[in-house]
Amino acid sequence: MFLRTLNRPTGRKIPVRALSALFFGALLVQSSFVAAEQSDPAFDLPKGSEVAVARLLELRPDIPIIAVYPISVEGMFGIDLPGGTTLFATQDGKHLFAGELFAMGEELVSLSEQRRSSERVELMAQVASKDMVIFPAKGKTLDYIHIFTDVDCGYCRKLHAEIADYSELGIEVRYLAYPRTGLDGETHKKMSNVWCSADRKRALTKAKLGLEVDADTCADPVVEQFQLGRMIGVSGTPAIVTSDGRLLPGYVPAPDLLARLQQ
Repeated sequence: MFLRTLNRPTGRKIPVRALSALFFGALLVQSSFVAAEQSDPAFDLPKGSEVAVARLLELRPDIPIIAVYPISVEGMFGIDLPGGTTLFATQDGKHLFAGELFAMGEELVSLSEQRRSSERVELMAQVASKDMVIFPAKGKTLDYIHIFTDVDCGYCRKLHAEIADYSELGIEVRYLAYPRTGLDGETHKKMSNVWCSADRKRALTKAKLGLEVDADTCADPVVEQFQLGRMIGVSGTPAIVTSDGRLLPGYVPAPDLLARLQQ
């Protein structure tokens, strides 16, 4: 959505507060879960951004800003919200839009996605291998992927049924837990059982076959990984994060995935 003007097509002006309620209401629904986890989010204000940020917070004091930074367009700043949403504000605090910012060189390049990808790489690097369920490549590892998965998701099961295909092609699969129905349902309990199992690979395969995994308790990372997924923009499963930080939603067959990894 690009906010070129505060006018409807009919020419009737929308009051700023009404526009704020409509526009930012949708953004806040998207980021409300992560915002609830942050009691007092802190972010740095780069020089020149003070007026724009103050104006935004005046209109929406509850908007969960996590980062403010200058962009390659003079007189504008990027404002990151949880869940991968980015706003762009003019230095004078008079204009704001949300969406993709592209550089037009020899081809169109999304500067917004470049930043998100870089951030995903940094965040995924902070997840310890001991907290994942890893299916290594067979032979030489050509690349690796992280997959946010759900044991009850149909396409997650389909992907896992073909795990040997990914391995044969040299792709290491690193699973993270993402119970898509949330943290208070049966799927969350099943995934906690998997992550608490002494043999997670076997337990994950059993769960994805619809078989029961023995209940156990431990300091499992399911909640933390679910929150990480929400933070980087995961909204469904499976969600693949490539080694260079691209987010690929949904099931991707092994040959197609390898081709995309090699692009």
